Formats: sequence, structure tokens, C-alpha cells
Amino acid sequence: MNDDREDVFSNVVRAGKRTYFFDVRKTRGNDLFLTITESKKLMQEDGAVSYSKHKIYLYKEDFDKFVDGLHDTLNELERLRAGLGEGPRSAEPLPSPEERSNPNPLGDITFDDLGKD
Repeated sequence: MNDDREDVFSNVVRAGKRTYFFDVRKTRGNDLFLTITESKKLMQEDGAVSYSKHKIYLYKEDFDKFVDGLHDTLNELERLRAGLGEGPRSAEPLPSPEERSNPNPLGDITFDDLGKD
């Protein structure tokens, strides 16, 4: 298969039997998009190894809503963990979209430039 899309950035996160791939790619029309792939190693009964993969495509028009949803979910996760006695992983919850002066709720992660040439 001839793929004219260009890889711009990749990040790999290994987490036990799962590996997560965060890939920024450029479309033929020069728009950037993000793919998030979960790959899970599976051992077959005969000893053969296979991988189960699940992929999410995130397009530029959805970046801000995705980040806001992730922000809200991470704050709720911290609240729930504290209720289970696990305690928060950080000293403070992430600021809400209305509270933050930095439009980026995840620190160094930014989607601002992904929709621009």
C-alpha cells in the first residue's frame, strides 16, 4: 500500500503487556492529526505471540474538545482515587478550562499548532 501521509512525531509508552503509540501524522492535504494506538501482547495456547490493536484517530477540529474531556476525566479520576484512600498523584487538581490562564490543561502537551501549516 502506498501511503502518502507523513509521520511528524511519535511517542511510545510501554505499560506492562500494553504499549501505547501516540503518532502525529500529516494528511495528503497537509492537515495534522493524531492517532492513539493501544497494542496488547497476547500469548496463544500453542506458544505463538500475537498482538491486539485498537486505534483512535483524532482530527484537528476535535483537539480542544478532546483535551477538555480528558482534563475533566483526569480530575474526576483523582477525586475518585482520593475517595478510595489512594490519595492524589498531584498536589492539586488540574485547573478547569475557565480557571486556567494557560489554554493547555496538560502542561507541555499542546494541540494549538497541529491545525496550522
